Amino acid sequence: MALSDHAEEVEPTILIGVGFLLFVFPEPATSTLGIGLMLLGIVWWIQWA
Repeated sequence: MALSDHAEEVEPTILIGVGFLLFVFPEPATSTLGIGLMLLGIVWWIQWA
C-alpha cells in the first residue's frame, strides 16, 4: 500500500477538483471549462479503474 501504488489516481482527481473550482467560479467561460475538466477527469479515472 505504498503511495506510488496510487499515483495514477492523483492526476484525474486533481483535474476533477480544479474543474469543480472553475465550475463554482461565477462566470460562464470558467464554468464551461470546469465542466470539461471534470468530465475529462472522470473519464480518465474510470479508464484506470
